[in-house]
Amino acid sequence: MATVSYQATGRRKTAVASVRLASGGGNMVVNRKPMREYLTKDDLMLHVQKPLEVTGTLGKVDIICMARGGGLTGQAGAIRLAIARALVKMNQETRAALKKAGLLTRDSRMVERKKYGQIKARKRFQYSKR
Repeated sequence: MATVSYQATGRRKTAVASVRLASGGGNMVVNRKPMREYLTKDDLMLHVQKPLEVTGTLGKVDIICMARGGGLTGQAGAIRLAIARALVKMNQETRAALKKAGLLTRDSRMVERKKYGQIKARKRFQYSKR
């Protein structure tokens, strides 16, 4: 008998995460590695688990995730948004709690592009009067 799974996508900076969520025992896998092994920093693990804590589903759902692009922080943000969106698909009643915690909003901040005639996006070459 097949279990019902819910899929969602999350983005942050240049990272994209695709999450498949199903009821289970709390297995969390990212890019075919355990999430604890993939996200080495504790604060990133807490960041990703926040939607599960808010809805009270920590340890009750299995998460399989594929993340690509960006760095670990961007991927963690993308995974967090994808998990929140999948939880809403799983149970519509969790939407209010997730929305109040600010977990359904996509973080649109991106790196500003470098401009010509400058060192970086805003830093300029040193001005010399003489």
